[in-house]
Amino acid sequence: MLLKDTDFIKLPLFAKGKVRDVYQVGEDMLLMIATDRISAFDVVFDDLVPDKGKILNSISEFWFSYTKDIIRNHLVTTDVSEYPMGLNKYKNELQGRSMLVRKVRMEEVECIVRGYLEGSGLKDYKAAGSICGIKLPKGLKQAGKLPEPIFTPSTKAQEGHDVNISFEELVNLIGSDRASLLREKSLALYNAASKYAESKGIILADTKFEFGYMDGELVVADEIFTPDSSRFWQMDDYEPGRAQKSFDKQFLREYLESIDWDKKPPAPRLPKEIIEKTRAKYIEAYERITGKSFESV
Repeated sequence: MLLKDTDFIKLPLFAKGKVRDVYQVGEDMLLMIATDRISAFDVVFDDLVPDKGKILNSISEFWFSYTKDIIRNHLVTTDVSEYPMGLNKYKNELQGRSMLVRKVRMEEVECIVRGYLEGSGLKDYKAAGSICGIKLPKGLKQAGKLPEPIFTPSTKAQEGHDVNISFEELVNLIGSDRASLLREKSLALYNAASKYAESKGIILADTKFEFGYMDGELVVADEIFTPDSSRFWQMDDYEPGRAQKSFDKQFLREYLESIDWDKKPPAPRLPKEIIEKTRAKYIEAYERITGKSFESV
């Protein structure tokens, strides 16, 4: 079944994102539901991508488990039969695409790690030879591998685009200790996931995290290493100097770049072929990363 809206949940709405709807469950927990909505260039489309919510939810669940020795996370359970407050009556709607999580005090920054040169990082490099104040070698190509992964934070915008900031600006916002810990954990997570992805024939080009505090301890929250928050490339086709074959939204972005759209609402309708190919990209990402068949989700 396709899921666009979650109005059937009769709990206080905590937050409504581009893809996820989040509800307050009691005093200290949240219900996060991944819908089949899709966004690009910070615009949400009317068209849905079948199974997208289940794929994103299941990939995050996998990575939360894989990285728990690096940092704790906020996940309580994804088993709807264990949900409180009568939510188990929505098992058909929620199973596979939702998670019950602990409520955490979020850091108001996006923590981005880049191992390769693409996206807004590529634009900044072309303009200034650096990303977020980090000077990079001359002559790097599109999709080129960086000498080492770099931590490039950004502010979280309520509307419109996030704004890249330097590490020094992050320190000014939240203090040296908190900023250093975010950088340390972001790089550790990226390095672990990148090594694992390479064993599956996938390059993890870049990714972004959200962190918060739970019981006074830093935890990773929201989503982690999904095709919505990361760039995954096909290793056996990798060649710097051009766009790469990807398992993420880059395919959709490239289509949108090819049509006459100013990247402002309203979003254009998506052709059936683009929706189907986007779904196939997400499914391939899930199956390559987890080693499981999507049909089992």
